[in-house]
Amino acid sequence: MRNVLKWGLMGALLVLPFAVGAQAGDHAYVGAKKCKMCHKVQYNSWMNTKHAKATEVAKAGTADRKFEPACLKCHATNADEAMAGVQCEMCHGPGADYKKMSVMKDLEKAKANGLEVASQETCNRCHTGDGHSKKVVFKDQIKNKEAIHEFKNADLAKKMAGM
Repeated sequence: MRNVLKWGLMGALLVLPFAVGAQAGDHAYVGAKKCKMCHKVQYNSWMNTKHAKATEVAKAGTADRKFEPACLKCHATNADEAMAGVQCEMCHGPGADYKKMSVMKDLEKAKANGLEVASQETCNRCHTGDGHSKKVVFKDQIKNKEAIHEFKNADLAKKMAGM
Protein backbone atom coordinates (compact mmCIF):
# COMPACT_ATOMS: atom_id res chain seq x y z
CA MET A 1 0.00 0.00 0.00
CA ARG A 2 2.87 2.37 0.82
CA ASN A 3 4.45 1.78 -2.60
CA VAL A 4 1.15 2.52 -4.34
CA LEU A 5 0.85 5.77 -2.41
CA LYS A 6 4.49 6.70 -3.04
CA TRP A 7 4.27 6.00 -6.79
CA GLY A 8 0.91 7.74 -7.03
CA LEU A 9 2.31 10.84 -5.35
CA MET A 10 5.39 10.84 -7.58
CA GLY A 11 3.20 10.49 -10.66
CA ALA A 12 1.01 13.39 -9.54
CA LEU A 13 4.08 15.56 -8.96
CA LEU A 14 5.34 14.79 -12.45
CA VAL A 15 2.00 15.56 -14.12
CA LEU A 16 1.03 18.63 -12.07
CA PRO A 17 3.29 21.17 -13.81
CA PHE A 18 1.86 20.17 -17.19
CA ALA A 19 -1.72 20.33 -15.94
CA VAL A 20 -1.21 23.83 -14.52
CA GLY A 21 0.44 24.97 -17.76
CA ALA A 22 -2.44 23.60 -19.79
CA GLN A 23 -4.95 25.48 -17.66
CA ALA A 24 -3.07 28.77 -17.75
CA GLY A 25 -2.45 28.27 -21.43
CA ASP A 26 0.29 29.78 -23.51
CA HIS A 27 -1.43 31.67 -26.27
CA ALA A 28 0.12 31.68 -29.74
CA TYR A 29 0.58 34.69 -32.00
CA VAL A 30 -1.32 34.76 -35.30
CA GLY A 31 -0.14 38.03 -36.87
CA ALA A 32 -1.91 41.21 -37.93
CA LYS A 33 -3.11 39.76 -41.23
CA LYS A 34 -5.39 37.38 -39.31
CA CYS A 35 -6.78 40.30 -37.31
CA LYS A 36 -7.38 42.18 -40.59
CA MET A 37 -9.98 39.59 -41.61
CA CYS A 38 -12.48 41.13 -39.17
CA HIS A 39 -10.84 44.45 -38.28
CA LYS A 40 -10.14 46.01 -41.70
CA VAL A 41 -10.64 49.62 -40.59
CA GLN A 42 -8.22 49.24 -37.69
CA TYR A 43 -5.69 47.29 -39.78
CA ASN A 44 -5.64 49.81 -42.64
CA SER A 45 -5.33 52.68 -40.17
CA TRP A 46 -2.59 50.88 -38.20
CA MET A 47 -0.57 50.38 -41.40
CA ASN A 48 -0.04 54.17 -41.47
CA THR A 49 1.24 54.42 -37.90
CA LYS A 50 4.73 54.43 -36.45
CA HIS A 51 3.84 51.18 -34.69
CA ALA A 52 3.53 49.39 -38.03
CA LYS A 53 6.98 50.65 -39.03
CA ALA A 54 8.72 50.11 -35.68
CA THR A 55 10.87 47.24 -36.97
CA GLU A 56 12.22 49.43 -39.78
CA VAL A 57 13.26 52.01 -37.19
CA ALA A 58 15.04 49.35 -35.11
CA LYS A 59 16.98 48.14 -38.17
CA ALA A 60 17.86 51.65 -39.30
CA GLY A 61 19.45 52.39 -35.93
CA THR A 62 22.15 49.74 -36.40
CA ALA A 63 25.30 49.91 -38.52
CA ASP A 64 24.64 46.68 -40.43
CA ARG A 65 20.85 47.24 -40.60
CA LYS A 66 20.18 44.06 -38.64
CA PHE A 67 18.06 43.65 -35.55
CA GLU A 68 19.57 44.16 -32.15
CA PRO A 69 17.89 41.47 -30.03
CA ALA A 70 17.32 43.89 -27.13
CA CYS A 71 15.38 46.21 -29.45
CA LEU A 72 12.96 43.52 -30.60
CA LYS A 73 11.06 43.38 -27.32
CA CYS A 74 9.51 46.75 -28.21
CA HIS A 75 10.04 47.09 -31.96
CA ALA A 76 8.59 43.72 -33.01
CA THR A 77 5.65 41.62 -31.95
CA ASN A 78 6.73 38.27 -30.53
CA ALA A 79 10.47 38.92 -30.38
CA ASP A 80 11.18 35.19 -30.78
CA GLU A 81 9.77 35.22 -34.29
CA ALA A 82 10.37 38.90 -34.99
CA MET A 83 6.93 39.64 -36.42
CA ALA A 84 7.54 43.00 -38.08
CA GLY A 85 6.35 46.07 -36.27
CA VAL A 86 4.20 46.62 -33.23
CA GLN A 87 1.27 44.56 -34.43
CA CYS A 88 -2.18 44.09 -32.90
CA GLU A 89 -1.07 41.36 -30.52
CA MET A 90 1.67 43.49 -28.96
CA CYS A 91 -1.09 45.52 -27.28
CA HIS A 92 -3.98 43.03 -27.34
CA GLY A 93 -2.21 39.76 -26.49
CA PRO A 94 -1.53 36.68 -28.64
CA GLY A 95 -4.72 35.97 -30.57
CA ALA A 96 -4.80 32.27 -31.41
CA ASP A 97 -7.33 31.49 -28.70
CA TYR A 98 -9.58 34.54 -29.00
CA LYS A 99 -9.56 35.16 -32.77
CA LYS A 100 -12.75 33.21 -33.49
CA MET A 101 -15.90 35.31 -33.89
CA SER A 102 -17.70 33.09 -31.36
CA VAL A 103 -15.14 34.16 -28.75
CA MET A 104 -14.61 37.78 -29.83
CA LYS A 105 -18.30 38.66 -29.60
CA ASP A 106 -18.12 38.09 -25.82
CA LEU A 107 -15.55 40.42 -24.23
CA GLU A 108 -15.22 38.37 -21.03
CA LYS A 109 -14.78 35.14 -22.99
CA ALA A 110 -12.19 36.82 -25.22
CA LYS A 111 -10.29 38.10 -22.16
CA ALA A 112 -10.37 34.61 -20.65
CA ASN A 113 -8.79 33.38 -23.89
CA GLY A 114 -5.92 35.87 -23.92
CA LEU A 115 -7.35 39.18 -25.16
CA GLU A 116 -5.75 42.11 -23.40
CA VAL A 117 -7.63 45.39 -23.27
CA ALA A 118 -5.00 48.04 -23.94
CA SER A 119 -4.32 50.48 -21.11
CA GLN A 120 -1.69 52.88 -19.83
CA GLU A 121 0.25 49.87 -18.52
CA THR A 122 0.28 48.44 -22.04
CA CYS A 123 1.96 51.58 -23.38
CA ASN A 124 4.37 51.66 -20.43
CA ARG A 125 5.86 48.30 -21.44
CA CYS A 126 7.84 50.18 -24.09
CA HIS A 127 7.09 53.89 -23.67
CA THR A 128 8.94 54.33 -20.40
CA GLY A 129 10.41 57.77 -20.98
CA ASP A 130 13.91 56.32 -20.60
CA GLY A 131 16.32 56.45 -23.52
CA HIS A 132 14.73 57.02 -26.91
CA SER A 133 11.20 55.88 -26.07
CA LYS A 134 9.05 58.82 -25.03
CA LYS A 135 6.40 58.38 -22.38
CA VAL A 136 2.86 58.52 -23.73
CA VAL A 137 -0.49 59.10 -22.04
CA PHE A 138 -2.86 56.37 -23.19
CA LYS A 139 -6.09 58.36 -22.76
CA ASP A 140 -4.68 61.03 -25.08
CA GLN A 141 -3.38 58.52 -27.62
CA ILE A 142 -6.60 56.50 -27.88
CA LYS A 143 -8.09 59.43 -29.82
CA ASN A 144 -5.02 59.82 -32.05
CA LYS A 145 -5.37 57.61 -35.13
CA GLU A 146 -1.79 58.43 -36.17
CA ALA A 147 -0.53 56.99 -32.87
CA ILE A 148 -2.47 53.77 -32.49
CA HIS A 149 -5.20 53.09 -35.04
CA GLU A 150 -8.61 54.36 -35.97
CA PHE A 151 -11.44 53.00 -33.86
CA LYS A 152 -14.66 52.01 -35.59
CA ASN A 153 -16.48 52.59 -32.32
CA ALA A 154 -14.71 55.29 -30.29
CA ASP A 155 -17.24 55.04 -27.45
CA LEU A 156 -16.59 51.31 -27.06
CA ALA A 157 -12.83 51.92 -27.15
CA LYS A 158 -13.13 54.48 -24.35
CA LYS A 159 -15.35 52.15 -22.32
CA MET A 160 -12.87 49.30 -22.72
CA ALA A 161 -10.06 51.63 -21.62
CA GLY A 162 -12.04 52.60 -18.51
CA MET A 163 -12.59 56.21 -19.56
